[in-house]
Amino acid sequence: MRCPACHYKDTNVVDSRMNSDGTSIRRRRKCPKCEERFTTYEYVEHVPLMVVKRDGRRQPFDRTRILNGIIKACEKRPVSVDQIESLVDDIERVVRKKYDQEISSKDIGEMLMDRLSVLDEVAYVRFASVYRQFRDVNQFMSELQGILGKNKKKKEK
Repeated sequence: MRCPACHYKDTNVVDSRMNSDGTSIRRRRKCPKCEERFTTYEYVEHVPLMVVKRDGRRQPFDRTRILNGIIKACEKRPVSVDQIESLVDDIERVVRKKYDQEISSKDIGEMLMDRLSVLDEVAYVRFASVYRQFRDVNQFMSELQGILGKNKKKKEK
């Protein structure tokens, strides 16, 4: 594995751990040349799953896109990298198990929003504002009122 810092070709594996469901391996690596430490992930390669976008275009499923979206939504929030990785692993597992060839971006977005609403409400609102493409403050307020209504019901129980 090439070092991302100095591009030295031969890095050392310091630690390897399998994720909880055994679908990937996380490896901590260290470059013997520049001493940089970095993490790599090893996954089983699957038959390409296509994501159908809103405009009808198709593109390959890419967990990195989901990961980047969640990281942006959780920025400056008390959500750990492990929680984010777990959420992405869960989404990918469900998608690959339930869908053979195609899934709509809408289905992925809804799964993400369901899980983010439980994980962190602020991250949920951030993600929803981009995903649902709020056009004005009224749409945004409507989403917030939905969250407040859910919280009120939880407190009453």
